Amino acid sequence: MSSVVVTGVSSGIGWGTAKVLLQQGFQVFGSVRKSEDADRLSAEWGESFTPLLFDITDEQAVKSAAAVVRDHLQGQTLFGLVNNAGIAVPAPLIYQPISEYRQQLEVNLIGPLIVTQAFVDLLGADHQRKGPPGRIVNISSVGGKIAGPFLGAYAASKFGLEGLSESLRRELMIHGIDVIVVGPGAVATEIWEKAEQVDTSPYQDTEYISAMERLRRYMVDGGRKGYPPERLGKIVWQALTTPHPPVRYGYAAVQHPVRNWIIPRLLPKRRVDAFTANSLGLKRI
Repeated sequence: MSSVVVTGVSSGIGWGTAKVLLQQGFQVFGSVRKSEDADRLSAEWGESFTPLLFDITDEQAVKSAAAVVRDHLQGQTLFGLVNNAGIAVPAPLIYQPISEYRQQLEVNLIGPLIVTQAFVDLLGADHQRKGPPGRIVNISSVGGKIAGPFLGAYAASKFGLEGLSESLRRELMIHGIDVIVVGPGAVATEIWEKAEQVDTSPYQDTEYISAMERLRRYMVDGGRKGYPPERLGKIVWQALTTPHPPVRYGYAAVQHPVRNWIIPRLLPKRRVDAFTANSLGLKRI
């Protein structure tokens, strides 16, 4: 049975990915940060699922988890690594506390590299292992190519992840390990419930509060109508198993791709700026 490691499986895309991979006959090692999530998912998915308890920013904990997977593999290569775990910390950039901005980069950009370094030998960088080299799938976002207002920290982390993925893909060719990006749009997960509860009071007296509330309503409404997590799980499964996958899955992972992906990337940036400003009320004071 081939094995895949997926980070952040307690909910959302990670949960949907783990579910699909289990249905396809994989042994899934899934990271969670809470023991109660580990217990819940183990009961839900059975023996083909093994929880790994770690925060992706904790280097020692990640290395310990990699040792668990190493023992299970018994000299075989790991079929795949899915770097999914991430967060969104919205705020106007000129007012956002640097600690929040740093946290966003730590989790979404540095964390995936910590995990990759810990598991890359198991994927085939250690040539003593038996079996074909594995693949790495990095979960980016539409926000890895298109940056919206109040999501600057998130966009910076995802733009960075896209660049990291491209460099890593070329570096790992020497080991035969492929790196693929999946850049989804809105996915119907509990993140939108969390978005509705985001505390905007620190920015209540700024010039941005009205536009922030408009954007939040738009994102919550759109997110609840997004793709189910299992659909993204199927795309990740394709990225891991297709003989010659594209380097990035974007169009297929975005709902209403013409409106939400193609047109914004074809239009001149200034036109997109103007449309955004008109939609959110970001006109000059």
